[in-house]
Amino acid sequence: MEETPAPSVTIRQGDLPELFAQNRLGDYPVAVRTTREVMGGGFADQGKHPNTWTVYFLVDGQWALVESARGLRREWSSLDRLEKWMRNQGFRFFWVRNDIDPAEPLPVSTPE
Repeated sequence: MEETPAPSVTIRQGDLPELFAQNRLGDYPVAVRTTREVMGGGFADQGKHPNTWTVYFLVDGQWALVESARGLRREWSSLDRLEKWMRNQGFRFFWVRNDIDPAEPLPVSTPE
C-alpha cells in the first residue's frame, strides 16, 4: 500500500455499492485523521472537536475522498463511529492513518 495516500478524486457515499459491485475498489479503505472542514450542528463543534476522521477509497487506481449526498466531505468525530459506518457499508477491514495526534513512544524494556 502507498505510504501516504492523498485523494485526487471524490466519490459520493451513495456510489459505494455500485463501485463495490463493479469490483472497482482496490486495497483496503484508509481512515484518516484530519482537521475538520465541515462546520455544522451536532458533533461539528470546532472548539470541542477540531479534528475528525474521514475515509479514502482506492477507486480505479486513484485515491478518492468520500462526500455526503450534499457534496460535503464525510467526517466522523470518532474512529468508533467511522468503524460502524464502514461495517454498514460492507467493509470489515481498513487501514488507519493519523498524522495529527502524536504517537506514544513504546516503553523501553531492560533485561533483568
